[in-house]
Amino acid sequence: MTTTTRKTSHFFNLQDTLFKYFLIACSVLVVALLIAIFYFLYQDALPAISYNGWNILTGMTWNTNLGVFGALPVILGTLATGGIATLIAIPLSLAIAIFYTEYTPHRFRLPLRVFIDLLAAVPSIVYGFWALQVLLPIAKINVMLPLVTYLGFIPIFSGPAEGASIFLAIIILTIMVIPIITAISIEILAKTPIALKEGMTSLGATKWETVRHVGLPFARLGIFAGVILGLGRALGETMAVTLIIGNTFNWPFHSVSLFSTGDTVTSWITNEFPEAVGLDAASLFELALILLIITLAVNLIARTIINRVSKGRFS
Repeated sequence: MTTTTRKTSHFFNLQDTLFKYFLIACSVLVVALLIAIFYFLYQDALPAISYNGWNILTGMTWNTNLGVFGALPVILGTLATGGIATLIAIPLSLAIAIFYTEYTPHRFRLPLRVFIDLLAAVPSIVYGFWALQVLLPIAKINVMLPLVTYLGFIPIFSGPAEGASIFLAIIILTIMVIPIITAISIEILAKTPIALKEGMTSLGATKWETVRHVGLPFARLGIFAGVILGLGRALGETMAVTLIIGNTFNWPFHSVSLFSTGDTVTSWITNEFPEAVGLDAASLFELALILLIITLAVNLIARTIINRVSKGRFS
């Protein structure tokens, strides 16, 4: 080995080592950032944790003057709006992704993909104002009032139709989640091996049968990951929900109707924090800590499911 060859080899080894440690540093930074956020919330919430105990998870009243901080209504509001919105978004997102990958002519794919990406990038405050000014009157007149009139005997559709409501929050969250799940589903479905698709086609399968028996099974892990990302967006959304949910601390204990006003963890914190002091502020930090734990738990469960599916433990 010549001197030049040794120097070149040493140079590339050094590059490889530096790049390795750079990647390690980036990974450590992510973990450290999460720990720092958790620690910050825990420290500020510690007085409330000692004072409230489990009441913040089970209590149904938040009264600063009485020193009562029960957040069960907003926790349930968060889980209901985020969960229902994601469930509605899943079939719609998959339909769009399948249409894009299997049926859309190539000359229309770029405009459609740009449109999907733009929807994902729209700021939440814009969604909120649009929902407040445009979607609310349309939904109230054409959806909420007819459902109250004809299906009001069903508790979740009972009146009055107030406009700003849990229902409207679910609609806008669905619209916000769809482009996230759709974009990821498109990327995964587009990577379905051509040989498998052509094999199904040669056996006489239709496009839908090919997608159902080849594309969706191949892409299920990626689609599931996209669903979890969408759910995380829905659970953590703030401004759009704050503008259209009605911001009342009563659902679902005052009424289980989806047309009733309600609140979520994020919207409650947004409205209460500017004037919060002392124990009230600490309780809001505790509420934020609870939301962080819920989000981490959802992602941990999702990761466990993905790992088991990928190992073939269940289908």
